[in-house]
Amino acid sequence: MASKDPIVQAEAPVLRKTATPVPKKDFGSPALRKLITHMSRVLAKEEFGVALAAPQVGESLRLFVVAGRVLEDSTDKDAEEEKEKEAQEHRPRPADLVFINPEIIRLSRKKKEMSEGCLSVRGKYGTVIRHEKATVRAQDIDGKSFTYHASGLMAHIFQHECDHLDGTLYIDKAERLRDEVKKPQPTETPKTGATT
Repeated sequence: MASKDPIVQAEAPVLRKTATPVPKKDFGSPALRKLITHMSRVLAKEEFGVALAAPQVGESLRLFVVAGRVLEDSTDKDAEEEKEKEAQEHRPRPADLVFINPEIIRLSRKKKEMSEGCLSVRGKYGTVIRHEKATVRAQDIDGKSFTYHASGLMAHIFQHECDHLDGTLYIDKAERLRDEVKKPQPTETPKTGATT
């Protein structure tokens, strides 16, 4: 018997709701830490997943997690060589980044057509026009505010995840949708583009 997917899929009503802000009293709480740990663990099992929003695990809260490996992959180094080097040096991977109550405060005028997938829309890939740069203001697990300026993949992630928090899926914006090229493992997505 196949195990149940911990990531809710497109039909789930929670993905179409505007998520609720995390209240001040919950910052630093065991419940919030538990949710973030759960999200990181679920994301770690997704080979091509780069981020996960709380609604994708059934929690209608304004929160998303970006896989720490995105920070490694954002460099121009060959990923396989980097993994081998990391294993030899026993170097830990960067920690996942947590964005609570995120708000996009700036977007570049310049946009780019990007290939996109979603862990909540398994089996599909599409093309979405996204801003090339994005700046997010958010809070960390203890409620401290921070601002993160991003371009490329990280800017793409910010836009996709903030859409999730507003009840929008990438398929609502996709100009072209196609079926995923299936490999032996059903949860994999093609290596072109990001899956969030």
